[in-house]
Amino acid sequence: MHIERFSHQGAWRHVAPSAKGIFTLSGLSAAFLATTIPAAAAVTLVFALLTLGVARVAWRSYLLILAPALFFLALSAFSIALSLSWGDSWRDISFSFPPEQLKQALLVCTRSLACLCALLFLALTTPLADMMALLRRLRTPELLIDIMVLGYRSLFVFAQVVSDTRTAQMARLGYITAHRSLRSLGMLIAHTTLQLWQRAGQLHAAAQARSGEGPLRFADQTFPHAWRDGLIALLAGAGLNIAMVIAG
Repeated sequence: MHIERFSHQGAWRHVAPSAKGIFTLSGLSAAFLATTIPAAAAVTLVFALLTLGVARVAWRSYLLILAPALFFLALSAFSIALSLSWGDSWRDISFSFPPEQLKQALLVCTRSLACLCALLFLALTTPLADMMALLRRLRTPELLIDIMVLGYRSLFVFAQVVSDTRTAQMARLGYITAHRSLRSLGMLIAHTTLQLWQRAGQLHAAAQARSGEGPLRFADQTFPHAWRDGLIALLAGAGLNIAMVIAG
């Protein structure tokens, strides 16, 4: 929900999605071209500053969106940096963090974070309707676009069902004790599963009512400065990639 709200209210809402897509792809390629930790960190900083400063996304919400990915990224970096030494028995196991593995883990972490910030830049500045219109112009299969739209919509349905059910449970003091909290959690999971199952059936019935023919359509927005935006994004992305090549 945070992502969709920021994409509609951001300062880059009326920038052509093709331009934002070009710059995002340039950021991904720049992250792969970065061979040093400072270079990858620079790509991360560029997209983070553009998202926070230019697109005016609240930094607290930005960190909240980043948090789950950062957790898995930290686990991955830890597994790369950790080295296990085995002896004759299980008691002889030793742990260490060799400098070369630690450096490799930091490089992988910063490059992955750069890719993540680039993708978040696109997601936080481009509404779903504009994204689907861009994918349709790129000749993406209609079935894939429909699945993406339905899956994205299901996330909002899931969040709304969980929020309504939890609010009703809290109003009845369903989480006042540990025992009641566990019971309420089980009921929440069961109710959410049933609600999603029923809504999926209703969606399937609606698709059958129109014979399931034709893709999902959105009202496409026009961008009068699309060529200008695309040229600026292309030049900026090229400059970023050249900088990464020089830094490497």
